[in-house]
Amino acid sequence: MSYEPLPKAYEFREVEARWVHAWVTNQSFRADPQTSKPPFSIVIPPPNVTGQLHMGHALNNTLQDILCRYKRQRGFEVLWVPGTDHAGIATQNVVERQIAKEGLSRHDLGREKFLEKVWEWKQTYGDYIIRQLKRLGASCDWTRERFTMDEGLSRAVRLVFVQLYQEGLIYRGHRMINWCPRCMTALANIEVEGEDTAGRLYHIRYPLADGSGAVTVATTRPETMLGDTAVAVHPEDARYQHVIGKTVILPLMQRPIPVIADPYVDREFGTGALKITPGHDFNDFEIGSKHGLALIRVIGEDGIMTAEAGRYQGLDRYACRKKVVADLEKGGYLVAVQDHEHRVGHCYRCKSSVEPMLSLQWFVKTRPLADEAMAAVRDGRTRIIPEKWEKDYFQWLENIEDWCISRQLWWGHRIPAWYCAQCQGVTVAVEDPTACHSCGSTELHQDNDVLDTWFSSALWPFTTMGWPDKTPELKKFYPTSVLVTGFDILFFWVARMMMMGLHFMKDVPFRDVYVHALVRDAQGQKMSKSKGNVIDPLVMMDRYGTDALRFTLTAFAAQGRDIKLSEERIEGYRHFVNKIWNASRLVLMNIQGAVLLERIPERPTRLAHRWILSRFQWVLHEVETALENYHFNQYAQNLYQFFWHEYCDWYLEVIKPDLYGEDPETKVLAQTIAATLLKNLLVLLHPVMPFVTAELFQRFSGSAQILTQAAFPAKEPWRADAEAEKDMALLMDVITGLRNIRGEMNIAPGVRLKAVCLCATAAERDLLETNRQMLMDLARLSSVTVGFHGELSKPRLAAGTVSEGVEAYVILEGVLDYDSEAKRLEKEIGRIQKELEGTRKKLANEDFLRRAPADVVAKEKEKAERLGEKLGKLKANRDRVEALVREAAQG
Repeated sequence: MSYEPLPKAYEFREVEARWVHAWVTNQSFRADPQTSKPPFSIVIPPPNVTGQLHMGHALNNTLQDILCRYKRQRGFEVLWVPGTDHAGIATQNVVERQIAKEGLSRHDLGREKFLEKVWEWKQTYGDYIIRQLKRLGASCDWTRERFTMDEGLSRAVRLVFVQLYQEGLIYRGHRMINWCPRCMTALANIEVEGEDTAGRLYHIRYPLADGSGAVTVATTRPETMLGDTAVAVHPEDARYQHVIGKTVILPLMQRPIPVIADPYVDREFGTGALKITPGHDFNDFEIGSKHGLALIRVIGEDGIMTAEAGRYQGLDRYACRKKVVADLEKGGYLVAVQDHEHRVGHCYRCKSSVEPMLSLQWFVKTRPLADEAMAAVRDGRTRIIPEKWEKDYFQWLENIEDWCISRQLWWGHRIPAWYCAQCQGVTVAVEDPTACHSCGSTELHQDNDVLDTWFSSALWPFTTMGWPDKTPELKKFYPTSVLVTGFDILFFWVARMMMMGLHFMKDVPFRDVYVHALVRDAQGQKMSKSKGNVIDPLVMMDRYGTDALRFTLTAFAAQGRDIKLSEERIEGYRHFVNKIWNASRLVLMNIQGAVLLERIPERPTRLAHRWILSRFQWVLHEVETALENYHFNQYAQNLYQFFWHEYCDWYLEVIKPDLYGEDPETKVLAQTIAATLLKNLLVLLHPVMPFVTAELFQRFSGSAQILTQAAFPAKEPWRADAEAEKDMALLMDVITGLRNIRGEMNIAPGVRLKAVCLCATAAERDLLETNRQMLMDLARLSSVTVGFHGELSKPRLAAGTVSEGVEAYVILEGVLDYDSEAKRLEKEIGRIQKELEGTRKKLANEDFLRRAPADVVAKEKEKAERLGEKLGKLKANRDRVEALVREAAQG
C-alpha cells in the first residue's frame, strides 16, 4: 500500500484548526436517540458567557472529552450536551462596567434598554468560550448547544417555579438574608465566602438606667450598635444575675434597652455580655424573635447608614465605624480595643463584605427535596467519586436552610409572579396573566426580581434534553451517565440538580459524579492574577499545542489530589507528541509499498514479538480499568510508559534489523506487528490526544476512515505471555546495565565494546545465546562471551553489572585511560561540590528564606537535591575508576 510521507515536524496549529473545522462541519459527534446502541450521556457544566477558558475549564472538559471519545470507541451512543450559563450577577456586572465608561448606569437606561445592551453583549461575546472549547477538542454535539436563557429553558424554568409554588415548596416571606451592597442583591448562604480577617474587638460600656453601674459588651462591629434593642447574658452567669431584667442606656443613641437572659450567649467570649441587633445579625434575629424585641435597620441596602442611625445617617458603614468608635471614646464608653481575627462573609462574585438584613424575598423550601437527594446517594442510585466528597455532600444537605432564589437584578429569568394593585393578591403563572386570579383586576405588575442563576442551572440535565416535552433525547439519555465537576460547586449546583432532577423526573440526574481537584501552580499555590502565577491554557495551546496541554492535565489528574502544573511539564509532554509523530513517521516509511499480513500469527517465533504483543494486552486492560474507574492519571501514564519506553525505545529498536533486512518473511512480520500496534495505540491515545492521533490515523488508514469512528482494540487473551515478558525483562536489564557503564565511564557511543556474561542457569545462558545479536546491537558491542559462573571468570580491568543471576562485564582494557578519567572525575567532583556548597549556604541564610518568593526557594532546594545526587554518582564512579587503576598496577 502507498502512504503519503509525513512531514519531518508536526505542525500542530494547522492540524488542530483543520480537524476542529472537519469535526464541526461533518457533525462528527451528533447523537442519534433512535439508535439501538447503549446510551452514554454528559451535560457540560455550563461556563459563564462572561468567561474565558481557564485551567479549571481545560481540565474539566478534557476529562469529559476523554470519557466521551472512549465510550464511542466502546460502541456507545454518546450525547455530550454543550451550552453556556447566563450568569446573572457576573454578566450584569460586566455590562454595567461597560456602560459606565460612557458615564451611564443601568438606571439611566431603564430595564428594557439595559437588557437590550446585555443581549447585544451576549451575542457578541457569548460564543467566545464555545469557540475555545471547540479548540480544546471538546467532542460535544454542537447541534444541541443550549443557553440557560434560551426560549425552551425559559419556559421550563417558569413551569418549575409555578409547580413548586403550587406544591407549597416556593414561598415569599420576610427572612434574614445575606445582602451584597455592591451587587445590590440578596445572596444564598452558600454564595457567601467566609474569610478569616484581622479585625478588632471593641469593649463598650452600656450604663444601667438606674445608675447602679454598667454592663460592658464586646463587639467586632460597633457601627451596628446604633440598632441594638437589647443586651443579652447567659442565665447561669453569676456575674450578671443582678442585672437581668434591668435596663441599660444605649450609648450615643441614649435609647433605653433591656438586659435579657438567653442560653445562646457564650460566657467565655469577650465579656460574656452580648449586644443584640436583630436587624443585622442572623443569631441576633433569632434571639430577638424569641424575646419579642424590636428590629431596627441602621444600614441600608447600599451600605449607607439609614435615618434610624440618627446623626450618622448618610455615612458609609466603614466611615460610620470610625466615627462611632471616636464618639464612644470621647464619651467615655470605650473600655478597651483588642486585635481580633474573625470570620467575615464576602460576596462570591464581587468579594465585597455582605450585610445580614431582614428582607422580603422568594424562597425554596428545601428540606423535603434534600431528604430525597441524600437517599439517592445512600442507596447507590448516584455515586460520588472520590467517596470522600460524600461526607461534605451529606453534611450540607443535613444542615440545609431554605434557599433564597430571588435576586435584585435585571438580567436573568424574571420571577413569574404578578401583584394586584386592587386586592394585593399574588398571581403565579407560566403564561403572562391578563387579570388577577383572585379578583379579576387587570391592574397587575410583575415582580421586578429575577431568579438565582443556580435555579435554572439546577434544571440543566433534563431541560437541555427538551423537558417538559417527552422527547426522544430524554427517553434515551436521561439519567445522564456522569457529571464531571469541581468540588467548589458541589453545593451550588450538584446538590440542587439532584433535588430538582429527583422531584421533576423522578430519577437522579446522573449515575456518577466525578469530582476533580484544583489546578495549582508548581508550588501547590492556588493560581491568581494578584500572585502572577496564572498559567493561561490558551497561551499554552498556542505555544505547545492542545494535545500536550490535555495530556499534561490528564497525567496529573489523580483522584483526590490537586494538580501541580508548570509550563515545563507541558513542554515535556510536547516532546511526547513529537515522539508519537516521529515513531509514526518511521513506521510509515518502513511499510511503504508493503503488503502486510492480514493477521498476526498467534505465537510468533521471535521473543521481541511475543513480548510486545503480551505487553499490549496488559495496556488494553489497564486503559479499560483506569477509564471505567475514573483513574485518568493512570490511563495517561500507562500509555506514556508503554509507547515511549517499550514500543519506541525497545521494540522498534529491536526490529530495525528486520525492517531493513532482506528476509521477506521476517520483514513483513515486523512491519505488520509494528504497524498494527501503532494503529491500535493511536486509538488508545485518541481520547486524550485527539488531534495528533486523528491526523496520524488518517495517514495510516487513508481518507476513508477517521479515528472518531474507530473501535476500541479487541482483547486477545491468548497473546498474554508471562514467560516472554520475564525473558525480555532480563535481556533489557542486562542491556541497560551495559549501557549505563558506557555512560558512567564517559565512553563515546561510537566505540564498540567487548562484554562477558556469567550465567547461573542454563535457561539464562540459552536466552542470552539465542538473543546474542540483540545484545550486541542494542548495547553496541563488538563481541559478547556467554558462559556459566566457574566456567568463565570475571575479566580483568572490567566494570560490571548484575541482573538477577547474570553478571555482565564490559572489558575496559585498551578502551579507557584510567588516569585521565580519574582526573576528569576529580575535577567534576570539585566543581559540583563548590556549586552545592553555594546553594546550601544560600538555603541556610534566614534573610534569603524570609525575603525570596516561595517558588525561588523551592527551586534552590530542588537544585541542592539534584546536585547532591549527582555528586554521589560521580564519587561512586571515581571509586570504581580508582579500583581499576589499582588493578592495572597490580598486573
